[in-house]
Amino acid sequence: MSLKRRLWTQEELIVVFNLYLKMPFGQMNRTDSRVIKMAQLIDRTPSSIAMRLGNFASVDPFHINRGIKGLQGGMNQVKPIFELYSNDKENFTYESELLLAKLEGKTVENKFKEELEILGSIEGKTAERLVKTRVNQSVFRNIVLNNYDYQCAISGIDVPELLVASHIIPWAKDEKNRMNPSNGIALNNLYDKAFDRGLISFDSQLKLLVSKRLKESDNTSIHSYFKSIEGTKMNSPERFLPEISFLEFHRYNIFKP
Repeated sequence: MSLKRRLWTQEELIVVFNLYLKMPFGQMNRTDSRVIKMAQLIDRTPSSIAMRLGNFASVDPFHINRGIKGLQGGMNQVKPIFELYSNDKENFTYESELLLAKLEGKTVENKFKEELEILGSIEGKTAERLVKTRVNQSVFRNIVLNNYDYQCAISGIDVPELLVASHIIPWAKDEKNRMNPSNGIALNNLYDKAFDRGLISFDSQLKLLVSKRLKESDNTSIHSYFKSIEGTKMNSPERFLPEISFLEFHRYNIFKP
């Protein structure tokens, strides 16, 4: 007599999609340690997790547009999850982290203790809102840095402690796209500060733009780190390419030509 197949729950699909966002496409296989860990968390096989990751790739517009079909057999099951994420990235991301923490036997406050230490003794609704913000910012950083293979998109520096997930449209300016990976670029601390202050930007071909203020400087370091690399194309990310309209916003509203 055959055993009855255990159906996938929505919670299981949500946490696997959380993993999908954080992993490079080429590493989504049953031997990857992150896949194995997820399999253990939800009592599935690594092969089944890898299959679901392939299902999510099959409904991902990025892969569809480049002709990658993924595993289409489970499309109908994963498509609603992708749509939930697409319609409300901020709430979806936080809720998925709550589920993950629960599966790991933790609270989200324990899991993100380092990121939340700055909040101190704040309580009530304000604390809840700030916890959500800090958790989402940490997840956004994870997704964006993974997308750029933990390398600065300009310099190639690959020391995680020196990297920032820079928002193209600032966090406070566009609530809808706060958690959109295409609104993030991995930059080292120097280039992040310059990008944030409008001293550098990128054109629609992803080539570096340098402000007049920097170009007029005679400082040798400014020449080395900025003027000499103007027009250089940023290192291509794994899959979440910067949204052209976001870069346009940055050029016209933040960049100081």
